[in-house]
Amino acid sequence: MLLYHAGFDVIKEPDIHYGRKNADFGQGFYTTPDKEFAYRWAKESVGKKTIVNYYELDTDGLVVKYFSRSEEWFEYIYANRHLKPDELEADVIVGPIANEIIYDTLGITTSGFLDKKESMELLMIGPEYMQVVIKSERAKAQLKWLSSDEITSQQLAEYQKLMAKENEEFQRMFAKKFKEME
Repeated sequence: MLLYHAGFDVIKEPDIHYGRKNADFGQGFYTTPDKEFAYRWAKESVGKKTIVNYYELDTDGLVVKYFSRSEEWFEYIYANRHLKPDELEADVIVGPIANEIIYDTLGITTSGFLDKKESMELLMIGPEYMQVVIKSERAKAQLKWLSSDEITSQQLAEYQKLMAKENEEFQRMFAKKFKEME
């Protein structure tokens, strides 16, 4: 499986224990199998290079949990967002990114402001991008760094235009769905 990770460093040895515990699939090293999305998701920071790392994951012998946009997926995300213990025993989790991570929804989707049914309905709208999370040391041992690219400011600006256009469309869909729920 080819995977990509955007950030500010060349990461040959990822830390699966670094990062938010309340992310979509809990703590782990987040990647995507979608190269184009990795570039579009990349950010710029003053004084830092923007890097996309390329990896290959050998899934032989690993427990891989696949999620689709479903109630099971939502329940797992909702539990992680509310810091419930992660009881899923998987080395790797593959599934959709919750769109409120990609687009600005003012934090209302899984904050408790809405009931669970309403939250799930909102998380089901918009484009579906996939993420692959390396959760265990065993999976990390089977993740091989291949190379990295530095993204120029000009390239970033072009990708950010694409994301801004997509965000506008998502905001329209989100507002429409939110209004229907009133």
